[in-house]
Amino acid sequence: MTAVTALCEQRIDMAAALDALDRRLIVATQEGLPRVSRPYHAIAEQLGISAEEVMARLQRMLDSGMIRRIGAVPNHYLLGYKANGMSVWNVPDERIRELGQKIGELDFVSHCYHRPRHLPGWPYNLFAMVHGRDRPEVEAKVAKIAALLGAADRGHTVLYSTRILKKTGLRIA
Repeated sequence: MTAVTALCEQRIDMAAALDALDRRLIVATQEGLPRVSRPYHAIAEQLGISAEEVMARLQRMLDSGMIRRIGAVPNHYLLGYKANGMSVWNVPDERIRELGQKIGELDFVSHCYHRPRHLPGWPYNLFAMVHGRDRPEVEAKVAKIAALLGAADRGHTVLYSTRILKKTGLRIA
């Protein structure tokens, strides 16, 4: 069995584990949580269940990997962060987890992840999104990452955003 086949089977198993209420909960939250002081209570009222059940079901889906995360997704542009750069790093493969963890913990990195290299033209295997009000601010933050990595930094660059794309995840009806 290939890794792709195994992943597809795992996702099919997860989908089969959803009951009708889970599906309604996903539909109710897939566009985001209500912007109220008690969002889980608002969803519970909409679905006719308790807030505790909403939270327990969402936690079960998180624990099982059915959903990856629940978190705020800020609009960096509206907050004044107009220079958004994906910093890409060539670091030793055997240290990718350790170094990615360190970079991901920096307060100015919104997300950090491992990606395969595509040699010979693309030697980078660690990606970290850095936000700044302007390019010099982003470059200063990237310099802090480089200092943190030290000799493990075998080269890096920054790819700046040129336009905003609407990001959405998988939706179910």
